Amino acid sequence: MTRANGELGHAVMGTSLPLLDDRRPVASPKPPWLRVRAPGGPNYIRLKGLMRQWNLHSVCEEAHCPNIGECWQDLTATFMILGEICTRNCGYCAVAHGRPTWEDREEPERVGRAVGELGLEYVVITSVNRDDLADGGAGAFAATVRAIRRTAPRCRVELLIPDFQGDPSALAAVIDAAPDVLNHNTETVPRLYKVARHGGRYARTLELFRRARRAAPGLLTKSGLILGLGEERDELVATLRDLREADVNILTLGQYLRPSPRHLPVARYYAPEEFAELAGIGLDLGFAHVESAPLVRSSYHAKRQVQGL
Repeated sequence: MTRANGELGHAVMGTSLPLLDDRRPVASPKPPWLRVRAPGGPNYIRLKGLMRQWNLHSVCEEAHCPNIGECWQDLTATFMILGEICTRNCGYCAVAHGRPTWEDREEPERVGRAVGELGLEYVVITSVNRDDLADGGAGAFAATVRAIRRTAPRCRVELLIPDFQGDPSALAAVIDAAPDVLNHNTETVPRLYKVARHGGRYARTLELFRRARRAAPGLLTKSGLILGLGEERDELVATLRDLREADVNILTLGQYLRPSPRHLPVARYYAPEEFAELAGIGLDLGFAHVESAPLVRSSYHAKRQVQGL
């Protein structure tokens, strides 16, 4: 992946930052609160082996999630369907970009069997962007939900979906499968979409939530942002307000961590106290639950979030 051109030269909350030669901000060395233990517990090792055995993918691995050890040791995982090659090339994302060839019709049943065998009570299903497919992969999401319902009827299912390029029929197919939570990540503020979210559209993200609410008034909806790409405080709060106006129920906020030197630089690291402050702002805006901390990712504590509601 090549680093995108665009404006990232703004600090947040009044913090000044040194600049790279291309005038982008660069954060100071990684602070101590972002350190995590290397994974290696018995449940982690077992789950990793089962992923290989069943030829399944997890976003925990593909996106280099810092919480993989904690979540897998707790037998909680986010399954990534539709392969591991994404048709988009977002500037912050570690998932490989290219031309996918993966279309495995048996994958939904394998995921369903895996969830049943592991005895999971809550599972998140996500995917790469598959703009090469007519429905963007919506049919595979729906089939996976139904497979899980057959093998693990007591398991709650959260879907973390792409935007399906704004196709309302694709979104309708996913909602008709009756997931417990519908999640779509906003990722960043609208000004930075051209820099960070190649192929994404901010207005399309908001419309996805509005359509979902009209189609299923009682469905829990969820979205998340990664912080530290160069957003300013006022535009971040405005983005949270937009999500509440689209009636999003659950919000996650976490620190952006640069996957490699080829990806967008970290403009700044937010302190834990700043994440706590932003959680308060989110609750004041009306979110039913806000998960906000440096190592929070979209699926982190997903089960607890829903139980709390």
